[in-house]
Amino acid sequence: MAETYTITLKNCGFFARHGLHEQEKFLGQRFFIDAELELRFSSALETDELAGTVDYGVAFNLIEEIVTGKRRYLIEALALDIAKSLCDRFEQILRAKITVRKPSAPITGMLDYVEVSVDHHR
Repeated sequence: MAETYTITLKNCGFFARHGLHEQEKFLGQRFFIDAELELRFSSALETDELAGTVDYGVAFNLIEEIVTGKRRYLIEALALDIAKSLCDRFEQILRAKITVRKPSAPITGMLDYVEVSVDHHR
């Protein structure tokens, strides 16, 4: 079995306008993203050089571009778009598990947030 390692970007926060309701389109709200990226073991771990791994600054910027870009009705679709885009951008990624949290979901009742996770394998 091939060796792997994980890079995690935790609780990346963005303001965006995703959701089904018109109020979500106009008012917008905060979204929080976790990206757990499983990578093939590479020489970067031994050579200490960025070229063989995922630059997490670039990964963060890609996530930001997707979250703050095109509006999606479902956070499930948003999570999948992020996962696929990260896998497309970085060939070292074997699996991208993306979690999207929506603290201001339009639900009558008390809750901390709604959360969806998508696990995408290359």
